[in-house]
Amino acid sequence: MPNCATDFPRVAGVVFSSVSTNDARVASSSVSSSIRHDMTMIPIADNVDLAMQDCGKCGRGSEESNMCDLLRINTDGGVMLHDGKTRFSINGKPIYHFVGTSTFSEYAVVHVGCLAKINLDAPLDKVCVLSCGVSTGLGATPKVAKPKKGSSVAVFGLGAVGLAVAKGARIAGASRIIGIDLNPSRFEETRGIVEGDRGIVLYFHVFPENGWFECGEVIAEMTNGGVDRSVECIGNVNAMISAFECVHDGWGVVVLVGVPNKDDVFKTHPMNLLNERTLKGTFFGNYKLRTDLPLVVEKYMNKELEVEKFTTHHTTFSEINKVFEYMMKGEGLRCIIRMDA
Repeated sequence: MPNCATDFPRVAGVVFSSVSTNDARVASSSVSSSIRHDMTMIPIADNVDLAMQDCGKCGRGSEESNMCDLLRINTDGGVMLHDGKTRFSINGKPIYHFVGTSTFSEYAVVHVGCLAKINLDAPLDKVCVLSCGVSTGLGATPKVAKPKKGSSVAVFGLGAVGLAVAKGARIAGASRIIGIDLNPSRFEETRGIVEGDRGIVLYFHVFPENGWFECGEVIAEMTNGGVDRSVECIGNVNAMISAFECVHDGWGVVVLVGVPNKDDVFKTHPMNLLNERTLKGTFFGNYKLRTDLPLVVEKYMNKELEVEKFTTHHTTFSEINKVFEYMMKGEGLRCIIRMDA
């Protein structure tokens, strides 16, 4: 399973739930080991990805949204939909689900709507990064921001999600990608993942910890009024505001991907909206788990998508605290955690 930046604020108690969720982690890849007798969609021993819920039945199944009504992320419940109870406990104390998956465990009981059947030949230690951050970034650009060919795109935060956003921008035909991060080492990682097509221009800028507002002004200056699209992948509310205010009036679109602190408030002047800037948000890049994720896995199997470049560390579950240390220090992108080692 890969680590995710969403895990840390949940563990630290600064986002989402009031329920004590003992088993965090939002997504993973695994093998189905047992099913309820009346379930036929996912046979035993199939490769599966666990991620954002998709019941496949509700009215949300449109091109406009992947937010499932039946299984919509329940951050305050942490229980199974069928009977409102947990499936695991320690010394009589219930262990609650985290967003319906809770894959920081060797075994997990999940609703079938949290599973996507994928190619049996797909290596799980590679495609597991597609069940969360990488797919979120890949989808956020072409499916939500929707840049036109030749447009400019600013990416705030060059972790795994941000690099996937930049990759998605390149696939969509953006001719100018501006990456913003506080960590200079991110820039070469971005080049390695994004570059490949001639004609694309990459600009990278490092700004001080409190310089997000200045950052927006600089980007607006260097792009003659603002970029066509921007995507925020940090979860920092000031970076979100800067990402919004650095897009061009009249047609600029910003997409918020990062998960903020639960007490954060997004503030901007109403004129920024009246001047025809568009503000959007997305979970999982607007990908639908059952239909879209298997197709992304097939892109990897067909060598159309390199996912290995998003993985920089491998570790065992007993060393999971090191993963959070890497994350907080900005060292590396995704770390694959093995349960069997």
